[in-house]
Parts: sequence; structure tokens; C-alpha cells
Amino acid sequence: MTKTFQKVSAIRGMNDILPAESWLWENLEATIRQWLAQYGYNNIRTPILEQTRLFARGIGEVTDIVEKEMYTFSMSKDKTDIGEMLTMRPEFTAGIVRAVIEHNLLYDAPQRLFSIGPVFRHERPQKGRYRQFHQVSVEAMGYAGPDIDAEQIIMLARLWKILGLTDVRLELNSLGQPEERQAHREALVAHLEKHKELLDEDGLRRMYSNPLRVLDTKNPAMQDMANNAPKLFDFLKEESLAHFNEIRARLDEAGIVYTINPRLVRGLDYYNLTVFEWVTDRLGAQGTVCGGGRYDGLLSLLGGKPAPAIGFGIGIERLLALVLQDKELVKPAECDVYFIHQGPEASRHAQVLAEQCRDEGIRVIVHAGAASFKAQFKRADSSGAQVAAILGEDEVKNGTIGIKSLRAAEGVNIAPQVTVPLATFINELKNRI
Repeated sequence: MTKTFQKVSAIRGMNDILPAESWLWENLEATIRQWLAQYGYNNIRTPILEQTRLFARGIGEVTDIVEKEMYTFSMSKDKTDIGEMLTMRPEFTAGIVRAVIEHNLLYDAPQRLFSIGPVFRHERPQKGRYRQFHQVSVEAMGYAGPDIDAEQIIMLARLWKILGLTDVRLELNSLGQPEERQAHREALVAHLEKHKELLDEDGLRRMYSNPLRVLDTKNPAMQDMANNAPKLFDFLKEESLAHFNEIRARLDEAGIVYTINPRLVRGLDYYNLTVFEWVTDRLGAQGTVCGGGRYDGLLSLLGGKPAPAIGFGIGIERLLALVLQDKELVKPAECDVYFIHQGPEASRHAQVLAEQCRDEGIRVIVHAGAASFKAQFKRADSSGAQVAAILGEDEVKNGTIGIKSLRAAEGVNIAPQVTVPLATFINELKNRI
């Protein structure tokens, strides 16, 4: 007896992107690539799988990502890597830094790099937050000055303008340098210890391991305590303040409106000096569209030569949701020309002629299989093609082809349907597209 195969569904929180939606992604990604090219960023593609210790070291062992959210497993079945723990990347930056160190990319010059693709976190799926989601990660390595910090923020403002987004706002902060954060950390821990009874489970867990993250709480009962906590700004020294003030001056000159948010810390351990987020109120609880900052210590932390760096990540799902709230995008046509044919000989002719069209850069679909002219015209119309090319027995015998405009081409005043010799049919198509 043959067993009935149980239907397989996608893993919860990991979604199929079907053709009805994937063109929206392709359009957005093409826009992002063009925008990045304007600023000289080059694509880098790193593996989805990395050694777990890369993320534990780079992101921080006491972060939520490393403690609770990573997809990690052993490669004990692979005899060359017995016991090696591997993780599906939960973010891009650590992997990009690993590649930069491994291939010595900073030897000759600083690098402007970007990646686009899926990342993975084992979170509770909800709108705007999935277990497989997609990010644009943009990194500038080897640049120490505040000019590149300001440029990255300014270039993001340009992207929102390109996409027609008007209600994404900028929040800005400085985390200073490690010794400044250490002095602030000691004062902050003392403050938290005084108010221990107000801390929730996360606050108690982070109080000594990552006290800065306690200030990022969304718990209403902890807001007054967090607002009255020692401010990192009060511990910043002259050099850190000068770096931050130069960024502010450049943003002011560019007309970029921002809010200084002293509680903005980001979720990863590797940040120093500048941190920023672009947020919106239009996506519910998942309001951060883009976040980033400076991570000057990460290259040396991961075994490379010390080098300054700054970067940011954009969530594609959230950005696309925001874009679609503002405008209705029209799906592009599947092809320019749809070949309609009747009979075996006409079908073979259609295939040959379609290849000639493609040689000229014309996008073509040839109807597959047998169907009535009526059914083929219906499919041609639904494809979005501007023109139908028609081949039947008479056309094959006479060396001609029928051309019918399905949609009027702008500025073209010609007969809606004609029959032309094969020698001139490509020119006739071009006149109608």
C-alpha cells in the first residue's frame, strides 16, 4: 500500500514571496541598488551560514539575539567539522567584517560595501517581524571622521525622498567611547540597584550584563526610572562631543531634522559614538525602518587590524509596507509582444520569429500548447503585452504575420491591426511598443 504523503507547508515565520508580490521587491531592490551606486557602494555577498562564535563575539553574548534568537546547530555529521557550531546569520555586519578581515580588503583603501538578502531570527512572528526577513546592510570601513557618519544619514534622507516617504523621522545619539561608557555604566548600575523593585524580568537580567539596554525598555512602569537615569552625554569627553557636534552641524546644513534621543542604544554590543534610527508611527509596534551607527572596535574584536567603521541596516519588509501605504504601484507587463498561433507549423514559426524579436531586445511570450484564438487573446491581454503577433495557416503560407495593438502606444497614431510581410514585422512591432 502506498503511503499518502502529508502536505508540506512553509515554516512559520518564513514566508513565500509569490509572483504577484515579488515584482514589488524587485522594483524596490533596483531602486536601492541605483541609490547606493550614487554613493560609490559595492556589493559583497557573504554566506548565510557562519561559525556561531563569530556572532557571539561580534554581536555580544548577552544580547537577545545571541541568547534567544539565533538558529544554531552542530555540524557533527560532517567529519571535517566535528562539533563545530554553525548559525544562520541573524544580521549582516559581523559576516561582512569577517570577509573584510579574511580577504584583507582594507589593505589598499577604505571600503564602501552593501549586501541585500535574508537574515534569520527565532522570534515570535508578527506583522513586520518574521523569522526569515530581508535586510539591506550598508557598511563604510576605514573612515574615521564624522563626515562619513553625516553622509550615511544624509544618503538615507535621499532614499526616503526617492521613495516618496515623508513621515520617517530621525533619532540620533552618541554612545561615546568605551572608557566613557564604562564610567556611565558604573553610575547606571548604581541607579538601577536603587530602583531594583521597579525592574521587570528583562531589566533584572540585563542590570549587570547590559545595563544600557535596560533604558531601552518599553515597559510603562519603568519609564520614569529610565528617564531619570544618569545620561551618557554627561560622561562624554571633548573628542566624542566634537565628533557628535560636527555630525549635527552637517545635518543642519543639509536641512535634515532630527531628535536627540539619549536613550537610543541599538540592540548590538559593537556600537560606539554615533547611533541613529529612522522611525515611523505608521507601522504599529515595529516602527524602526532603519538603524545603524559606528562600530570602530569590531574589526579588532574579530581578529583584524583596528579600523574605524560605520553602517546601517534597512528592513525591506517594513520599508515596502511603508511605500505601499503611500502609493499604488502598477505591475509591469510580463512581455511586450504575445505570439498567438494556430496549428503545428504556425507554432514552430512563432518560436523562430520570437527569437528574432529577442535578438532586438523585445520581450516576448509565445503561447504554449493548443488553444482557441479567443483563449489566446484573453491570455495575451492578461499578460499586459502591448502587441499580439498572430500566425495562422494563411499567414504561414503567404509569408506574413498579423500585428494587433492591444494597448495604444503613447504618441503613436497607426491602424490597430495590420498584416505585414515577415521582412518588416520587427520594425512594425517596434513602432507599436
